[in-house]
Amino acid sequence: MTKTAFWNNSFVEAAGFFSVVVLCLIVSMVLFELVTKYKNWEQIKNGNVAVALATGGKIFGVCNIFRYSIERHNSLPEMILWGLFGFSLLVFAYILFEFLTPKFNVDKESENDNRSVGFISLTISVGLSFVIGASIS
Repeated sequence: MTKTAFWNNSFVEAAGFFSVVVLCLIVSMVLFELVTKYKNWEQIKNGNVAVALATGGKIFGVCNIFRYSIERHNSLPEMILWGLFGFSLLVFAYILFEFLTPKFNVDKESENDNRSVGFISLTISVGLSFVIGASIS
């Protein structure tokens, strides 16, 4: 098998996309950890369902955005660039959600296990990931 044939193999390409997206997902979770005022994984470990819902929505949202990016863009660098752009839009949406709810603090309510807020946060992340994904594809 030649070097070119190896890199053009569908299995190698799928493994490459998967590996890069998992790495990008880890980076995005670290960035979300920095954006929130609480420690996501510590809250989840302690049984906080609201934070688990919100974090699950973020994970789904990021993966969905990268799904669209893989589907549309042929090169790995292009897929990463558009996926990260989509991720930055998702972070912006999270900050906007916090800003547009002046009657309560989203982070504080999530930290206090307000499951309604956690569910809305999940729904916003998932819903907007489809809009963001469609816009980058």
